[in-house]
Amino acid sequence: MSVVKMKINGKAVSGEVEPRTLLVEFIREHQGLTGTHVGCDTSQCGACVVHVDGKAIKSCTTLAVACEGATVTTVEGLAKGIELHPMQAAFKEHHGLQCGFCTPGMIMSAIDIVKRNGKNVSEEVIRRELSGNICRCTGYHNIVKAVQAGAANM
Repeated sequence: MSVVKMKINGKAVSGEVEPRTLLVEFIREHQGLTGTHVGCDTSQCGACVVHVDGKAIKSCTTLAVACEGATVTTVEGLAKGIELHPMQAAFKEHHGLQCGFCTPGMIMSAIDIVKRNGKNVSEEVIRRELSGNICRCTGYHNIVKAVQAGAANM
Protein backbone atom coordinates (compact mmCIF):
# COMPACT_ATOMS: atom_id res chain seq x y z
CA MET A 1 0.00 0.00 0.00
CA SER A 2 1.07 3.56 -0.69
CA VAL A 3 -0.09 6.82 0.83
CA VAL A 4 -1.07 9.41 -1.76
CA LYS A 5 -1.55 13.10 -0.99
CA MET A 6 -3.05 15.72 -3.28
CA LYS A 7 -5.47 18.63 -3.31
CA ILE A 8 -8.92 17.90 -4.67
CA ASN A 9 -11.17 20.89 -5.26
CA GLY A 10 -8.95 23.00 -3.01
CA LYS A 11 -8.97 20.55 -0.10
CA ALA A 12 -5.85 18.65 0.98
CA VAL A 13 -6.62 14.93 0.97
CA SER A 14 -4.66 11.75 1.49
CA GLY A 15 -5.37 8.09 1.45
CA GLU A 16 -3.77 4.69 1.57
CA VAL A 17 -4.10 3.01 -1.81
CA GLU A 18 -2.74 0.06 -3.71
CA PRO A 19 -0.22 1.22 -6.33
CA ARG A 20 -2.63 0.16 -9.10
CA THR A 21 -5.53 2.34 -7.81
CA LEU A 22 -6.84 4.58 -10.55
CA LEU A 23 -7.40 8.27 -9.95
CA VAL A 24 -11.11 7.92 -10.74
CA GLU A 25 -11.38 5.23 -8.05
CA PHE A 26 -9.53 7.40 -5.54
CA ILE A 27 -11.86 10.33 -6.32
CA ARG A 28 -15.09 8.34 -6.22
CA GLU A 29 -14.49 5.63 -3.63
CA HIS A 30 -11.94 7.18 -1.30
CA GLN A 31 -13.13 10.80 -1.42
CA GLY A 32 -16.86 10.27 -2.07
CA LEU A 33 -16.95 12.62 -5.06
CA THR A 34 -19.20 10.82 -7.52
CA GLY A 35 -19.53 13.49 -10.22
CA THR A 36 -16.61 11.96 -12.10
CA HIS A 37 -18.04 8.97 -13.94
CA VAL A 38 -16.62 5.67 -15.14
CA GLY A 39 -17.99 4.85 -18.56
CA CYS A 40 -15.54 2.60 -20.35
CA ASP A 41 -12.33 2.01 -18.31
CA THR A 42 -10.39 2.33 -21.58
CA SER A 43 -10.03 6.11 -21.98
CA GLN A 44 -12.43 6.23 -24.92
CA CYS A 45 -15.62 7.86 -23.59
CA GLY A 46 -14.38 10.87 -21.60
CA ALA A 47 -16.89 10.55 -18.74
CA CYS A 48 -13.98 10.51 -16.29
CA VAL A 49 -12.27 13.76 -17.31
CA VAL A 50 -10.87 15.87 -14.47
CA HIS A 51 -8.23 18.59 -14.36
CA VAL A 52 -4.84 17.74 -12.90
CA ASP A 53 -2.63 20.78 -12.38
CA GLY A 54 -4.89 22.67 -14.76
CA LYS A 55 -4.90 20.16 -17.62
CA ALA A 56 -7.77 17.87 -18.62
CA ILE A 57 -6.92 14.18 -18.22
CA LYS A 58 -8.87 10.95 -18.28
CA SER A 59 -8.83 9.69 -14.72
CA CYS A 60 -9.81 6.10 -15.62
CA THR A 61 -6.32 5.42 -16.98
CA THR A 62 -4.29 7.57 -14.59
CA LEU A 63 -2.86 6.07 -11.43
CA ALA A 64 -3.65 7.91 -8.21
CA VAL A 65 -0.01 7.64 -7.10
CA ALA A 66 1.02 9.45 -10.30
CA CYS A 67 -0.91 12.45 -8.99
CA GLU A 68 1.05 12.70 -5.75
CA GLY A 69 1.21 16.37 -4.78
CA ALA A 70 -1.03 17.43 -7.67
CA THR A 71 -3.98 19.79 -7.67
CA VAL A 72 -7.08 18.01 -8.96
CA THR A 73 -10.36 19.66 -9.91
CA THR A 74 -13.51 17.64 -10.44
CA VAL A 75 -16.89 18.85 -11.67
CA GLU A 76 -17.90 19.33 -8.01
CA GLY A 77 -15.11 21.89 -7.62
CA LEU A 78 -16.26 24.24 -10.38
CA ALA A 79 -19.22 26.03 -8.79
CA LYS A 80 -18.76 28.73 -6.18
CA GLY A 81 -21.44 27.87 -3.67
CA ILE A 82 -24.73 27.88 -5.55
CA GLU A 83 -23.27 29.92 -8.44
CA LEU A 84 -22.51 27.59 -11.32
CA HIS A 85 -19.31 27.91 -13.33
CA PRO A 86 -20.10 29.64 -16.66
CA MET A 87 -19.66 26.35 -18.53
CA GLN A 88 -22.02 24.51 -16.19
CA ALA A 89 -24.58 27.29 -16.57
CA ALA A 90 -24.25 27.18 -20.36
CA PHE A 91 -24.84 23.42 -20.47
CA LYS A 92 -27.99 23.94 -18.41
CA GLU A 93 -29.22 26.93 -20.43
CA HIS A 94 -28.50 25.46 -23.87
CA HIS A 95 -29.70 21.91 -23.10
CA GLY A 96 -26.23 20.44 -23.58
CA LEU A 97 -27.25 17.29 -21.74
CA GLN A 98 -29.93 14.65 -21.67
CA CYS A 99 -29.28 11.77 -19.32
CA GLY A 100 -26.32 13.63 -17.80
CA PHE A 101 -23.89 10.72 -17.64
CA CYS A 102 -21.34 12.28 -20.01
CA THR A 103 -21.94 15.84 -18.82
CA PRO A 104 -19.23 16.11 -16.12
CA GLY A 105 -16.55 14.93 -18.54
CA MET A 106 -17.91 17.13 -21.32
CA ILE A 107 -17.85 20.19 -19.06
CA MET A 108 -14.32 19.49 -17.80
CA SER A 109 -13.11 18.92 -21.37
CA ALA A 110 -14.89 22.05 -22.60
CA ILE A 111 -13.23 24.24 -19.97
CA ASP A 112 -9.84 22.88 -21.03
CA ILE A 113 -10.66 23.52 -24.71
CA VAL A 114 -11.51 27.15 -23.95
CA LYS A 115 -8.39 27.63 -21.80
CA ARG A 116 -6.21 26.41 -24.66
CA ASN A 117 -8.09 27.98 -27.60
CA GLY A 118 -9.62 31.15 -26.19
CA LYS A 119 -13.14 32.49 -25.83
CA ASN A 120 -13.81 32.61 -29.58
CA VAL A 121 -13.18 28.91 -30.14
CA SER A 122 -14.75 27.71 -33.37
CA GLU A 123 -17.39 25.03 -33.78
CA GLU A 124 -14.88 23.01 -35.83
CA VAL A 125 -12.31 23.07 -33.01
CA ILE A 126 -14.94 22.21 -30.38
CA ARG A 127 -16.20 19.24 -32.39
CA ARG A 128 -12.67 17.98 -33.09
CA GLU A 129 -11.50 18.33 -29.50
CA LEU A 130 -14.64 16.79 -28.01
CA SER A 131 -14.15 13.71 -30.19
CA GLY A 132 -12.69 11.96 -27.14
CA ASN A 133 -15.98 12.42 -25.26
CA ILE A 134 -18.92 10.22 -26.17
CA CYS A 135 -22.56 11.16 -25.64
CA ARG A 136 -24.98 8.38 -26.45
CA CYS A 137 -28.08 10.60 -26.14
CA THR A 138 -27.56 13.71 -28.26
CA GLY A 139 -26.35 14.72 -31.69
CA TYR A 140 -23.79 17.08 -30.09
CA HIS A 141 -25.45 20.19 -31.59
CA ASN A 142 -26.58 21.56 -28.22
CA ILE A 143 -23.32 20.51 -26.58
CA VAL A 144 -21.36 22.61 -29.10
CA LYS A 145 -23.76 25.54 -28.57
CA ALA A 146 -23.27 25.19 -24.81
CA VAL A 147 -19.49 25.16 -25.12
CA GLN A 148 -19.54 28.29 -27.28
CA ALA A 149 -21.87 30.07 -24.82
CA GLY A 150 -19.80 28.95 -21.84
CA ALA A 151 -16.61 30.11 -23.57
CA ALA A 152 -18.06 33.57 -24.12
CA ASN A 153 -18.77 33.87 -20.38
CA MET A 154 -15.51 32.47 -19.04
